[in-house]
Amino acid sequence: MARDYYGILGVDKSATDAEIKKAYRRLARKYHPDVNSTEEAAEKFREVSVAHEVLTDPDKRRVVDMGGDPMEQGNGGMPGGFGGGGGFGDIFEAFFGGGAGGSRGPRSRVQPGNDALLRAAITLEEAFAGVKKDITVDTAVVCDHCAGSGSESQAKPVTCGQCHGQGEVQEVQRSFLGNIMTSRPCPACDGYGEIIQDPCTRCSGQGRMKKRRDLVVNVPAGISNGMRIRMAGQGEVGHGGGPAGDLYVEISTRPHPVFQREGDNLHLTVQVPAVDAALGTAVTVEDLAGKELTIDIPAGTQPLEQLHLSGQGMPRLRTEGRGDLLAHVQVVVPTEIDDRTRELLEQIRDHRLESASVNREGEEDSGFFSRLKGKFRNR
Repeated sequence: MARDYYGILGVDKSATDAEIKKAYRRLARKYHPDVNSTEEAAEKFREVSVAHEVLTDPDKRRVVDMGGDPMEQGNGGMPGGFGGGGGFGDIFEAFFGGGAGGSRGPRSRVQPGNDALLRAAITLEEAFAGVKKDITVDTAVVCDHCAGSGSESQAKPVTCGQCHGQGEVQEVQRSFLGNIMTSRPCPACDGYGEIIQDPCTRCSGQGRMKKRRDLVVNVPAGISNGMRIRMAGQGEVGHGGGPAGDLYVEISTRPHPVFQREGDNLHLTVQVPAVDAALGTAVTVEDLAGKELTIDIPAGTQPLEQLHLSGQGMPRLRTEGRGDLLAHVQVVVPTEIDDRTRELLEQIRDHRLESASVNREGEEDSGFFSRLKGKFRNR
């Protein structure tokens, strides 16, 4: 698991370089071996020293922000001068902005690329069946002019004459304790230790360039809204033609006029006239596969009732079977009736000898409000 370098120094991920150095100075004073000689303090001092080195190096900090640990990728080791407990010269790296002690060496010109995120919208039908989706992405690719070398002639870089391949230069600074040797990235080679003598005219020596690419993403059947599909190696190519990161495609599903999705289940609302609810009927609907599906409405169906159709929902992602379809019954009572309809309804009422009544607690009642109360009680 990657170490929490921000947590070690007690700073937020958005901390500036100045805030990181300030936090390091505070902890270095507390745990430095010349101040605190315990083994626990020595270990703490090593931890905060490594965290300071990582978070003040832009490339290493980028690796941390991507969830990695640059000290476990062949770039590890303690910062120069800290290996055996260190001395006062180590602290001056934070105090004066330089690096005391041994050299850290040049940084690699070839860096891994960042991941990229793209969003794609699909229909519920496409989520049901799966689809191959055409997408367009603007990202960094290997420069096709210099093949990632950064050189116009594709010649190898030469050793920097100013730092002699070390990637940093040392300077002497005067302080109240005397002369202090500090180091900083070489301004001639930007810390790489080597120089490209004839930078590529197309990528300016970066070894990569921006380009628009057309890709096809395979969207599996049953995918849910908000899920991401990983396309390995389709992200941004790194500096110096380094290995590309991954591309993540986040799926969003457009609303459907009939069906609403909940997990692997589908919901729809069926409007049933009161007469049909009493006598029973059937309604047809086109499902997400384009086939006609019949929903039987049994005689005596009540308002707010749910009809359960097993196995008629969404496919389960990368497994067998499907969810269910839940039809929510909405009984429709006419608000405007003609004379003939009124006459027939009155005959029905007289025949059934039914009338409205107030429901009392404890009484058995299959009326609307009793069922409504039961619906909310069961939620």
